[in-house]
Amino acid sequence: MTLVAIPLFPRFTALDAVGPYEVLQRIPSIDVVFVGSRRDEMRTENGMLGLACDATFDDVDAPDVVVVPGGIGTRELIRDDGGGAIGGWLRSVHPTTAFTTSVCTGALLLAAAGLLDGLTATTHWRAAEVLNDLGARYVPTRVVEHLPQRIITAAGVSSGIDMALRLVELLVDRQAAQAAQLLIEYDPQPPFDAGALAKAGEATLARANEYLQARP
Repeated sequence: MTLVAIPLFPRFTALDAVGPYEVLQRIPSIDVVFVGSRRDEMRTENGMLGLACDATFDDVDAPDVVVVPGGIGTRELIRDDGGGAIGGWLRSVHPTTAFTTSVCTGALLLAAAGLLDGLTATTHWRAAEVLNDLGARYVPTRVVEHLPQRIITAAGVSSGIDMALRLVELLVDRQAAQAAQLLIEYDPQPPFDAGALAKAGEATLARANEYLQARP
């Protein structure tokens, strides 16, 4: 079995974790575990949803794949030297993973742990400057791969689904990835075309920033 570990922390973004989970857990040869600094419930950034960590970092010391979600909680974590406990865990497990990956501002945690030094990477567009300050080089691409370094980063929130499908292709094969895509009926046909910064008008960007600033 391939073990995928998804670390959780206070104020993570739900879909960053659950999107990849929904893809990866469809494959019979893949197990997914949510890990954290303690076995406890972690609440999302608005506090409306909680997910349980079934294992601690000490319990999962050799995962095959790591998927680090983002969320406003990453800002507090990167203030700690090297990303605190989660950064230490990432540095300890990365040498033996098949892939170490992130979704959205989870890339900030990879960067704080020193795993993105000098590499191009992606994250949510609002965090591009922070990512650069942490030693990576932001690019506005949905998924960025560095396969020799076994690092993959995905942009904001929904892009984690795309990255997870690519992971299935890398871990199993293309047919498995397409089967997972069919099982979750992932066939995006959005009613609007404002899902990337380059496509959003000024009024849309202003409203998005307004909503972000209103979040506690």
